[in-house]
Amino acid sequence: MDIVTVTFFVLLLFQGVCTFILLARLFRGAKRFPPLTPQFANPQQLAKVSVVVPTLNEVNRIDGMLLGITRQTYEVREILIVDSYSEDGTREKVKDVAQKDPRVKLLSDPPLPSNWVGRPWALHNGFLASSQDSEWILGIDADTKPQPGLIPSLLNFAETHDYDVLSLSPQFILKSGGEWWLQPALLMTLLYRFESSGVNAMTPETVMANGQCFLIKRKVLEELDGYAMASNSFCDDVTLARGAAMKGYKVGFADGAKLIKVRMYEGLQETWHEWGRSLDLKDAASRAQLWVECGFLALVQGLPLPMTIFGLLNYHDYDFLSFKLLFILNLFLLLVRFALLGAIAPSYEKGKSASSLLFWLSPTADTVAVARIIISALSKPKTWRGRNYG
Repeated sequence: MDIVTVTFFVLLLFQGVCTFILLARLFRGAKRFPPLTPQFANPQQLAKVSVVVPTLNEVNRIDGMLLGITRQTYEVREILIVDSYSEDGTREKVKDVAQKDPRVKLLSDPPLPSNWVGRPWALHNGFLASSQDSEWILGIDADTKPQPGLIPSLLNFAETHDYDVLSLSPQFILKSGGEWWLQPALLMTLLYRFESSGVNAMTPETVMANGQCFLIKRKVLEELDGYAMASNSFCDDVTLARGAAMKGYKVGFADGAKLIKVRMYEGLQETWHEWGRSLDLKDAASRAQLWVECGFLALVQGLPLPMTIFGLLNYHDYDFLSFKLLFILNLFLLLVRFALLGAIAPSYEKGKSASSLLFWLSPTADTVAVARIIISALSKPKTWRGRNYG
């Protein structure tokens, strides 16, 4: 055998194994819980929840969250906005809402310790300031748009299935063509690596979570010492959820596309820099697990398009079996990827402009998305949400 034949055979072997793993995950996703729907609160849910919202210079993004969270009914005991001394008018906007809704309280977190990241620090202090009478703590991000009936639906689902921790995947709001092209490819890296929303993870190491809407029992958070285990994590939601799962708590991740929307980043560049550098989840995994996942992504998501193109251009130049099988396998993986667009389409608010059509071409961004994950895995963020970290 020459080196080319051996290379194709080895690549076929590794891709074949990874394809079976991917298909097993996708088949489990076909049996997932359906998306949660809005529900009405009942008297048993009276004042069960303290909502904690971390903010830092969110004046241009916070309106939808404030409107949506104050529309939640009597299941909410208090809404604690933990602000890190915003200077853009965020605090004034919160104070205006607090005058109309007594549940809303503006807090300021203490100076950030050197061993903490800003977001978990704010959430931790919100938890410490929350009422002891609340059974649940709900972390909500400032860039979200909670829909009516969100919290009763969360509570009912968590209590029905005995979850100690429950978070939701949102419906994303995209605008520019670059976002429609790249963001779904980045989202797909999570779907390929872990279980989809609505599926219970098989091991703590594969637990997924979303801090944009993160519900946890108060007694569980007390036993975990608040957010301390995720103090220096840039993916504190997944770090905390996996830590809870490793301690035996039941962690759920459900489809909340009908309950909460989010406009995360503005444009292609911000999506690449801001979201791309946290999706590797390196702070919630061992180094070995991280690089195994990167290799897996490269094989089943990053390579299929270039390998299919290579195969089409060179189909008659190589007549050995491993090349033919490798071409067929990559073509199959590419077809699976395009088919998955239909599965994730409900996770996006329908676009009103022609740029939204680029969603259907997002598989062509897969190689770029996988490269972004690998680049992110090689370094630690030095800036995050307006803060600098050493």
